[in-house]
Amino acid sequence: MKQFTKRDEEFVCENCGKKVLKLGYTSRDHCPHCLYSKHVDNMPGDREAECRGLLKPVQVELDSKKGYVIIYKCEKCGAIRKNKAAVDDDKDLLIKLTVCDK
Repeated sequence: MKQFTKRDEEFVCENCGKKVLKLGYTSRDHCPHCLYSKHVDNMPGDREAECRGLLKPVQVELDSKKGYVIIYKCEKCGAIRKNKAAVDDDKDLLIKLTVCDK
C-alpha cells in the first residue's frame, strides 16, 4: 500500500476562484475559503485519480483527536472522501456544515 505523499502546493480554487496559499505544516488539499477540494488522489498526495471532479463539502464531523473532519462528495463520480480541516479554514462554514440538512 502506498504511503501519504506530502503535496503542499498553491492553487486557484476551481469553485470560488480564490488563490490558495501553501499550508506550511502539512499538505494543502482544499480551499480554506469555500472548503471545496478536487478529486485528484486515490491515496493522499498521489495525484493518480482520473476523475478530477470537484469535491463538495457536505458535512463536518467533530473528532475528539483530529478536530473538524470535512466529508466531501464528488460532484462528478459521487465518491465520498474525508479530510481533516486546516487551521485557516473558514470556521463559520465548518460550523454550518456540522448541522446536517435532512
